[in-house]
Amino acid sequence: MPRVEPGTPRAAASRTGVSARNTELGGLTMFTYLKSQVAAAAVVAALLPAPALPQVRALPDFTDLVEMQGASVVNISTISERRAGAGPQAPGLGENDPFYEFFRRFIPQPPSPGQGQPPRDLESRSLGSGFVISSDGYVLTNAHVVNNADEIRVKLNDKREFKARVIGADTRTDLALLKIEAGGLQAVRFGDPSKLKVGEWVLAIGSPFGFDNTVTAGIVSAKGRSLPQENFVPFIQTDVAINPGNSGGPLFNMRGEVVGINSQIYSRTGGFMGLSFAIPIDVAMSVQSQLRVSGRVQRGRIGVVIQEVSRELAESFGLGKPAGALVNAVEKGGPAEKAGVRVGDIITRFDGKVVESSSDLPRMVGGTMPGSRASMELWRSGGTRSITVEVGELPEDRVATSRVPGRGSAPAQAANRLGLVVSDLSAQQRRELKLEGGVVIDDVRQNVRADLRRGDVILAVSSRGQTTELRSAEQFNKLLSQLDRDTTITLQIRRGESNLFVTVRGEAPRG
Repeated sequence: MPRVEPGTPRAAASRTGVSARNTELGGLTMFTYLKSQVAAAAVVAALLPAPALPQVRALPDFTDLVEMQGASVVNISTISERRAGAGPQAPGLGENDPFYEFFRRFIPQPPSPGQGQPPRDLESRSLGSGFVISSDGYVLTNAHVVNNADEIRVKLNDKREFKARVIGADTRTDLALLKIEAGGLQAVRFGDPSKLKVGEWVLAIGSPFGFDNTVTAGIVSAKGRSLPQENFVPFIQTDVAINPGNSGGPLFNMRGEVVGINSQIYSRTGGFMGLSFAIPIDVAMSVQSQLRVSGRVQRGRIGVVIQEVSRELAESFGLGKPAGALVNAVEKGGPAEKAGVRVGDIITRFDGKVVESSSDLPRMVGGTMPGSRASMELWRSGGTRSITVEVGELPEDRVATSRVPGRGSAPAQAANRLGLVVSDLSAQQRRELKLEGGVVIDDVRQNVRADLRRGDVILAVSSRGQTTELRSAEQFNKLLSQLDRDTTITLQIRRGESNLFVTVRGEAPRG
């Protein structure tokens, strides 16, 4: 029998009880084992649910919307005759200027008169957009599109053209209602602007620079936007490309419903810069319903001048948060004065609706029918009061002239702690301004922490909910000396014919 030496493979195999054959095939056996394990794991993985992946949303497809609603959008062109040499002429633009072609086509330069030829009347042409709101030929657009037009023509999507007449126009909302003699037209469907969400996709169809049926899209950037001199419209702000010629065209949501009327852009060049503003369709339909009946729009008024309540003003009047509309003037004999409204009141509710911002109040009051009665909630002297006002009717726009109060008596040599030199009003100044009290600012020194000017009349001081009417410069300066330097105060100011409130922030505590 052969001898097995220690340390040989056969000796190791004998000691472990594993045959040499198995040892020689060990690598293959392990490979088979691992392969079976991998196959089993794959089967288990296939039976388990797949891990959740981030949802990828495709970009919206506007083709169906355009196909269904494009026929309700119209092109509006106007012609205005003016005498040669009168009115604005096209600016001197180079051929490379982006607006050269627009002015060349729609605002032609007057011909050079020949020898003995009299000057001829010129035609000024402009373009805009609109949309059909009823099948019997009513069209809605912007008032500035048809303003001062001698002839208005509406071109439909199928190339038919009609002469249009103006049923009525409202400059305060920049809306106009037109009528063409046509029937069986496709009208738009109306949506609810209150359901629009910031970030939602919207689409515009119009005629920028005369290019009919141009489609642009974007998102809602903001809602309820207030613009200067636009008190009655809570604009929808979008980044939809809007250019000259788009005015009056519809703004659609993704359901094919009109939610706004493209009206304005913010631009430093005259072209699109990513800021477009549309009139909410509910505002527009309310206006057009009155235009259709009477050709004009009736709006309510209560006879107050208001301003925004800042954080500092809220602190001075003891109001918990900056909200409402601060009354800085009350029309003598007007609805508000008859109801008991005073200068310095903060209107927090009107007709049951919360006044979050001062821009809310003109819309609420303007939307109330003249002659109706409305409840108002006021914040006065640190507490809430409820009154009822009979709403009047807003007249046509009036422009007020301004006058600067005359100089008072000789100013004091030293400024008070606000950096102001003040003096008492003279008897003549009181008569001219129809004031019983107040002090006039004779000089504004350095370090004044507010918009105060020479000639302003300070009528009252408010701090921590308490208001003190001023009778003399001595009283004013003494009152200031009694307040802590870190106290924020509000001054009621008469500037020209306007009243306003100016907040003076307290000094930061020294550390």
